Amino acid sequence: MFDKLIYASIVFTGFLAIMNPIAAVSIFLNLTVKESEEEARKIAFQSTLTAFLIVVIFSLAGYFLLSFFGVTFTALRLTGGILVALIGYGMLQGLPSNGNEHTKENDDEEASVAITPLGTPLLAGPGVIITAMNFSAGGMINCIITIIAFGSLCIITCFVFVFGKQIKKIVGVNILKVMTKMMGLILTVIGMQMFLEGAYSAVREFHIINYF
Repeated sequence: MFDKLIYASIVFTGFLAIMNPIAAVSIFLNLTVKESEEEARKIAFQSTLTAFLIVVIFSLAGYFLLSFFGVTFTALRLTGGILVALIGYGMLQGLPSNGNEHTKENDDEEASVAITPLGTPLLAGPGVIITAMNFSAGGMINCIITIIAFGSLCIITCFVFVFGKQIKKIVGVNILKVMTKMMGLILTVIGMQMFLEGAYSAVREFHIINYF
């Protein structure tokens, strides 16, 4: 039980670092600057719900997707570790955590910004998806922990977006930058941990193959 609590804290911290809701506040405020408070709250809810559903799908169906393409969990851990570590390194260098800059190109576009770019790729980008698949790869219990952890973070993110103006005013731009770099460091370490676990699995598989 204690091991699962530790694992849940690691999962939550990993998602927190890569999604970085505090740093995403500026983008959310920029995309909803012309919206009323009620509409902004609606967009905050829809964007976090979109991100949650995406992670649930990939957490549950990740195994079948890997099986369909003939990819092993070891390969996923190795690749995911590298990608997550690179995203974290990019955050340390001051780059966007999802590797893209998001702007509202067409104000008359019918599709809500809640789905894109907020829901994806801002909140549930490639880094979050690959992290979710890695964390949920250890079985159904790990999958449930992953979904609950990300769901909790989505609830927090929704409130952060709703009170974004107040948070940005209190925290300040410079503090946001410092927090982003701290999250980048944590994310880099988590990525390296994923890579080491994948490398360990690869070595074990290699020895088993040679044994037989």
